[in-house]
Amino acid sequence: MSIATLIGLLAGSLTTAAWLPQVARAFRTKSTRDFSWSWFTMFGTGVGIWLLYGFAAGAPAVIVTNALTFLLVLGLGLLKMAHAAPSHTSALRGGDVTESK
Repeated sequence: MSIATLIGLLAGSLTTAAWLPQVARAFRTKSTRDFSWSWFTMFGTGVGIWLLYGFAAGAPAVIVTNALTFLLVLGLGLLKMAHAAPSHTSALRGGDVTESK
């Protein structure tokens, strides 16, 4: 394994691991409110393109770290959908809904 690949794996591991506390906090607090859907779309698409680039360039550091980051972002997005579902369902059933202004 080349030095460049090792450096890429180290850098990618750190930036991917930086997501773990945020994902853990979202699971713990059951709150993903601060993440907008436009952010998920833009960031997820960017990570996906980096992943495609990694395959095209044959760069294992780019492939591994972006695949893991994509899975974390996907998990966070699924959690956001799960958190949004109960309030949405409650509103559809005529439950008490507080409007934010």
